[in-house]
Amino acid sequence: MSKATSTVRKVLIGGNWKSNGDQAFMKSFVPNVLNNLKFEDSKCEVVVCPTLLHMSFAKSLISNNVQVSSQNVSMYPSGAFTGEVTSKMVKDMGFNWTLTGHSERRQIFGETSDAVGIKTKEAIAAGLNAIACIGENLNERTENKTIDVCISQLVPILKNICDIKLWKQIVIAYEPVWAIGTGKTATPEQAQEVHLKLREWIENNVSQEVAKEIRIIYGGSVTENNAKDLIVQNDIDGFLVGGASLKAGFTTIVDSHKFKF
Repeated sequence: MSKATSTVRKVLIGGNWKSNGDQAFMKSFVPNVLNNLKFEDSKCEVVVCPTLLHMSFAKSLISNNVQVSSQNVSMYPSGAFTGEVTSKMVKDMGFNWTLTGHSERRQIFGETSDAVGIKTKEAIAAGLNAIACIGENLNERTENKTIDVCISQLVPILKNICDIKLWKQIVIAYEPVWAIGTGKTATPEQAQEVHLKLREWIENNVSQEVAKEIRIIYGGSVTENNAKDLIVQNDIDGFLVGGASLKAGFTTIVDSHKFKF
């Protein structure tokens, strides 16, 4: 068992809004749900991810310590890359977070693990914190390839982030593709097993200190009904929530962090 598992790390609850939400939604949801969330900054961070177009508007409505993140950044620096938004631009607009490597980016838009590694490096270099997403599909789970797939997606990140000190800006989001938006969820025991093995790999390939401190969060049909059972697992440090982060039940998911302490 990893030496890192007994540490209680600050919980991170992320809400990925994907291509959902408009100004009318935010004018209602932010004041009525996000601004009423109760969490201690020393124990929990809450980060929501609107579309790039809506990030600044959402941020302007938030009156507590909920943070706003980009869903994606370019793998390229500033230059002749029409349609791309760079990590430096996200940072320049006053944001501190981005997702990288979400399964929808990988599956629908063809992002490779090497591209995700570069995007994560660009984000870290710009001063952003990156929530780097990894996870297996159903066939890979059935064939018992879960850990091999997840490690293959971590290796390019390690290749691009050589300075151990920079890993403090990285959060790993384990999101089994077969559980995203399907209503199927890995059992708490299944999720814990993967998180533990990922932490052990980080301990052996990055450093024991990084393994102890890095947050590995779970995503995949997290709801107000299962959040409590998942969060109490030793190596689950929070969630990346999809559709449920657009509903009032997100409050219950955030509240689940209290069972960690």
